[in-house]
Amino acid sequence: MGRKKRAIIVVIDSMGIGAMPDHADFGDVAECNTLKNVCAFNKGLDLPVMEAMGLGNIQEFEGIEKTSTPIAQYGTLREKSKGKDTTTGHWEIAGLVSEKPFATFPDGFPKELIDKFIDKTGCGGVLANIPASGTAIIEQLNDEHHKTKYPIVYTSADSVFQIALDTDMIPLETLYEWCQVARKLLDEGNYNVARVIARPYKIIDGKPTRISKDRRDYSMAPPKDTILDKVKNAGAKVIGIGKIEDIFSKAGITHAIHTGSNKEGLELTIKAIDGTLDLESIKYDGINIVDEEKEIIFTNLVDTDMLFGHRNDAKGYGAAIEEIDEYLDKILPLISEDDLLIITADHGCDPTVEGTDHTREQVPVLYYSKGIEPKDLGIDIGFDSIAKRVDEWLFK
Repeated sequence: MGRKKRAIIVVIDSMGIGAMPDHADFGDVAECNTLKNVCAFNKGLDLPVMEAMGLGNIQEFEGIEKTSTPIAQYGTLREKSKGKDTTTGHWEIAGLVSEKPFATFPDGFPKELIDKFIDKTGCGGVLANIPASGTAIIEQLNDEHHKTKYPIVYTSADSVFQIALDTDMIPLETLYEWCQVARKLLDEGNYNVARVIARPYKIIDGKPTRISKDRRDYSMAPPKDTILDKVKNAGAKVIGIGKIEDIFSKAGITHAIHTGSNKEGLELTIKAIDGTLDLESIKYDGINIVDEEKEIIFTNLVDTDMLFGHRNDAKGYGAAIEEIDEYLDKILPLISEDDLLIITADHGCDPTVEGTDHTREQVPVLYYSKGIEPKDLGIDIGFDSIAKRVDEWLFK
């Protein structure tokens, strides 16, 4: 039996580092640079671990110094896929490039689709059916939702069909069932919608408040295999932490656990690395692990995007990145010469520019292993360079 090789991928959701050359095609301004602008807004961030890894060597970020002795490999990735959303970003990280952009619905969803949704769910009707900020539309329509018991259906600049309801009035299980109905209708009708998102909320202290831990994403199934499938098909473990299993519609995953916060996701990642995570309790049915020499741990940290990027909260965004860096201080000592830690992002969501949607940005990448040769990787075309690196790490 050989040595166990592991790849640990941590996605800091939406931590982009500057507009892509084609940003205007996606309705974004040249000034969008999520990390740079969050650093500037906060008059510098305290990120000693990512600074030591070489994050400040990629470009100038206030408070993140350049280092002449980086401990990691660092660079910039430009997306090949035609999109700026979670699904295309993560799929490309795993090796699947999306040539065709997902569909968006700036005028709301077609009447025929909504009518079928109402018929199949028996929900009686829907509210909104427009692009909207989730927190705003829930607050705006909460009274009508309570009066009619109709779900709030909305979209955004991204390819998403979102369903919000008060789970103290309509059960969470019903919300999930309605999302599954929407996913089936979208797939059957070839609407090319990336995700259906369950947006449960409750009234807390008199205010409609979304319940992050109960959110679920129902993604289109990836049309081709990814590096995750390759590892799973080899009989090895692919552990999804956070919304990873949702993004890949469970394809290529062997074990999965959802999280209610970045803190929980980071603590679970530590447990997965140090061997204390109860894998048996989160293993999919029918999975038989026969190859213990390879493993992927894949974590999505969504708070930066969901709680702060979309809500234009640059202060909260900065604090969330600092929290991640504090956990990296605990994670790095656990990384051996047989582990490859990859820190990256999937798109931008600059809280300092106009609008509340994702931004078409390049992303940072940091590679760390005990004894790795530090170097500047420059600009690499394609998030899928991560999948190639993981493939080489695990199979060669």
